[in-house]
Amino acid sequence: MTADARIRIGGASGYWGDAALATPQLLATGNLDYIVYDYLAEVTMSIMARARAADPQKGYATDFVSAAMRPNLRQIADQGVKVLANAGGVNPRACAEALRALISEQGLALKVAVVLGDDLADRAGEFVGATEMFSGEAFPDPSRVASINAYLGAFPIAAALDAGADIVVTGRCVDSAVTLGACIHAFQWQSEDFDQLAQGSLAGHILECGTQATGGNFTDWESIVDTLGSAGYPIAELSSNGSFTVSKPEGSGGLVSVGTVGEQMLYEIGDPSAYFLPDVVCDFSQVELSQLGPDLVNVSGARGRGAPSSYKVSSTWSDGFRAGQIWTMIGRAAPQKARHLAESIFARTELVLAEAGLEPLQETSVEVLGVESHFGAAVRYFRSREVDVKIAVKHASPKGVGIFLKEMVGLALTAPPGLASFAGARPKPTPVVRLFSMLIPKDQLNIVVEVDGETIVTPQQLPGDSIASLQPIAVPKPDSSLDDSVSVPLELLAFGRSGDKGDKANIGVMARHPDFLPWIAAALSPEKLATYFEHFLKPGQPAPVERFYLPGTHALNFLLHDVLGGGGVASLRADPQGKAYAQLLLTERVSIPRELAERHRLAIPE
Repeated sequence: MTADARIRIGGASGYWGDAALATPQLLATGNLDYIVYDYLAEVTMSIMARARAADPQKGYATDFVSAAMRPNLRQIADQGVKVLANAGGVNPRACAEALRALISEQGLALKVAVVLGDDLADRAGEFVGATEMFSGEAFPDPSRVASINAYLGAFPIAAALDAGADIVVTGRCVDSAVTLGACIHAFQWQSEDFDQLAQGSLAGHILECGTQATGGNFTDWESIVDTLGSAGYPIAELSSNGSFTVSKPEGSGGLVSVGTVGEQMLYEIGDPSAYFLPDVVCDFSQVELSQLGPDLVNVSGARGRGAPSSYKVSSTWSDGFRAGQIWTMIGRAAPQKARHLAESIFARTELVLAEAGLEPLQETSVEVLGVESHFGAAVRYFRSREVDVKIAVKHASPKGVGIFLKEMVGLALTAPPGLASFAGARPKPTPVVRLFSMLIPKDQLNIVVEVDGETIVTPQQLPGDSIASLQPIAVPKPDSSLDDSVSVPLELLAFGRSGDKGDKANIGVMARHPDFLPWIAAALSPEKLATYFEHFLKPGQPAPVERFYLPGTHALNFLLHDVLGGGGVASLRADPQGKAYAQLLLTERVSIPRELAERHRLAIPE
């Protein structure tokens, strides 16, 4: 390709179950080179592992074949669009065979490649004695392990494209790898081109969650409420130096702005200056976002600091069972009645468990929704005449959870007055799936690419230069006093987005204007957030919250440790992934000089 060559990549899926309309919408633009799909999460891998155990031909994202490819495959072939997807889950070969059958059925000539080597389930015994990279816990009993997968990078995907593949199916890879793989192939980037690899990874990070980059979960959702339901899927146009723009299909709903793209950049990251991926350690702290026009944002400034010598490996394993239900309580003293109901159910359950010779409940959870229970000590409105109460438990056995479910239903007739529920089948015990993460050296994996039956052994990417160290950049301090100040909601000063990684959560806060950042930073110290989210944080942590500064986007990123009650389906909480944490924080008030508020025409409260 020439130095000024560019490629266009559409992001068509952010999770297993994303809307089927993405593929035809992106194809209708008529000018894409690649479409990428992200289907996998840790819980998804455990679900797929159970599916494969029941049927050797399952264990992949079946709707990738049936909903994304079947109705669109001929147009994909006609346009020459390459398709890259981690839809293979724990059974990439089965996914590829289903695609080849579909290609043959439609009389097309498309090559399908498979990337293998991430699935380490048959090596479970080797990891006994390993310790979890965050908690230090021991590796679980191998008999309870559902899946073990390494997070692969982008170079095997690029190798498949180099070999002539039209569709590349992978198992577990990092979410951004499908985008970066297209870039490596198109621009012939090398393993030491760290800055380009970082930019390509950032493009993948923006695309990997679908419409979250085009208005989904956007702080200012009211500004696009009329078109949010028809939000367009994101498109990244990249140049050979790695810089790129983000847009969406013409005529589609939603919004592409510095705010929507910035929120997605901050989503689910820890230290933005050391974002570890298999191919490169990214530094996003100096990234700059520029609005070039309506629904067009330029992204530049990501840097690469080297390449890690290890792959992250995540295992999912079963740790008992759980179940719960949401009830509605109406009338006088509704919150108190809801809590009384939950306490009665737990007490009755423990009594029956003891009579049955079973151990007590491992964990219980009661959340009264409608009286700001998620706000903890920051609650402002705590009275309501109707609330929902979520009651949930964990137990070592499905029988123990079954007793809870039976007693919960039985006690409905002896509850305080005003109890109601949506009629339906009684919930069933489901496995508690926990996550175990560790690192293994890259040379301990054998990564192989297969293209229509022909095997290509992919050379292992060697670690690059040693990872460069960075001097932390001081957060700017306010340059004036608060002698004449006003208190405004943080949401007037910043955008916010939050998400999860295991039992950790991050909250990204991006100032709407550089002038606001010093005042936001002064108000939101790590200690402040530790107090604000104390009701969620695991007690006893010496440093439960870390704060990072991104001067390029005038943003702060907060990382909250051990805050999700186990996270994912290991948690009993209503928000087990911290998706609402940013919204909680945005309601907090920040004191700023009155002159600053007036200069930026902020709505000053009386």
